[in-house]
Amino acid sequence: MTKTCDIVIIGGGIAGISLAARCAPMMSVTCLERETSLGYHSTSRSAAVYIPNYGTALLRRLIGMSGDVLAGDAIVDGGVTSHRGELALVTEAEADALAAYMDGSTGLAEITPHEAQELCPILRTEPFVSAVYEASAADIDVDKLFQGFIRMARQAGADIHTGQEVLSLTKTGSTWRIETKTDRFETPIVVNAAGAWAGELAMHAKASPITITPCRRSAAMIPLADGLDPSPWPMIASISEAWYAKPDAGRLMVSPADQDPIAPCDAWVDDMVLAEGIDRFEKATTVTVTRVEQQWAGLRSFAPDHDPVVGFDPVATGFFWLAGQGGNGIQTAPALSQLAADLITGAAVQDAVSDVDLISGLLPERFI
Repeated sequence: MTKTCDIVIIGGGIAGISLAARCAPMMSVTCLERETSLGYHSTSRSAAVYIPNYGTALLRRLIGMSGDVLAGDAIVDGGVTSHRGELALVTEAEADALAAYMDGSTGLAEITPHEAQELCPILRTEPFVSAVYEASAADIDVDKLFQGFIRMARQAGADIHTGQEVLSLTKTGSTWRIETKTDRFETPIVVNAAGAWAGELAMHAKASPITITPCRRSAAMIPLADGLDPSPWPMIASISEAWYAKPDAGRLMVSPADQDPIAPCDAWVDDMVLAEGIDRFEKATTVTVTRVEQQWAGLRSFAPDHDPVVGFDPVATGFFWLAGQGGNGIQTAPALSQLAADLITGAAVQDAVSDVDLISGLLPERFI
C-alpha cells in the first residue's frame, strides 16, 4: 500500500527530527531513518558544546540564534545547556589561527597561559603564548535535546520510521515516489536530511550536484588520577583544532579533532589518528594517559564552503536540502529547523532569521 503525506523527511538525526517537530503542527509529516535507531551515525555520538564564536560567520549567527532556545523551555523544560566555558590555547606558531578566531568574534577574553592554568590546573604554561576564554560556552545535553524534538514531532502527529532505507526515489509530475524494503510513499516535498548520505540521495533524485563530504571525528574517554575533579574545568582546545578535551562525568573526553574524509559508513576509530591526538593533548597538559575507557567515532558532513545547505533545489522541484551542518547540527538545530520549516511552508521567515544575506548564504543555488 502506498502512503501519502505532505512531506517526507529522509534522515532521522537531529536535522530531520527537529524539522519534523517544526512542520508537523502544520502538515502531514513522515520521517524515514535507514538505521534501526534514530540519530545513529552523528547525533548519538556527539558531545556537543554550545560555542557562540565557533565556525564561519554564518554559522556563528545560527549558533547565536539558537542559544536562547537551547537554554530555555521551548524544547525541554529547564533547557539543555549548563555552563562550561572554553579555553582555546595559542602557541607561538598559531598567530594566524588566533587572528582568524578573533575576527568578528564577541565576548572573548584573551588571557595569559598562567591565567588559563588557573581555570584548568592540568594545563602546562610553557607551550603557549596566550589563550582565549569564552565564558558563554556551555555543555549541551544532546540526548535531552534530541528526545525533546522527537517528543514534539510525535505529539504533533509526525510518523517516524526506523529501518527504512530509501531504495528508490523518483518523480512523476509533481509527485515524488519513495520506496523502501517494506513501504512506498508519495509526497510533493522530499527533504534531504540524510547527513553523510546527502550527496548520494541528491544523485538519486537527480538534484543539483552539490558535494557533501562526510568526515570522521574520533574521541576517547580517559580516567584521571584520584583526587582530580574536572567538573569545574572549561573545555580546552588547540586554537587551530589539533585536539580538544572536555570534562565528562569525572573523566575527560579527548579528541584529535580529526576531520578525515571517508565514504558514508558506520564510522570507526583510526587508532593511529587517535593516538596522535592523545599525544598532542599530553604535551599540552600534565596528564599521562595510561588507559582509554571508551573510544568511538562519528560522522560530520561538509559542503564545499563549510556552511549548511538549506533550501529548495533549483533543479529538482520539491527537493529540499537540509544538509552539510559540519558538526554544528546540534547547536544550530533550533534556528535551522525553524528557518527550514518557514521556507518549506511558505510562512513568513521569522524576524530573527530574515536577513537576506543569511538566507542566500544557505540556499543550494549558491553552488550553481
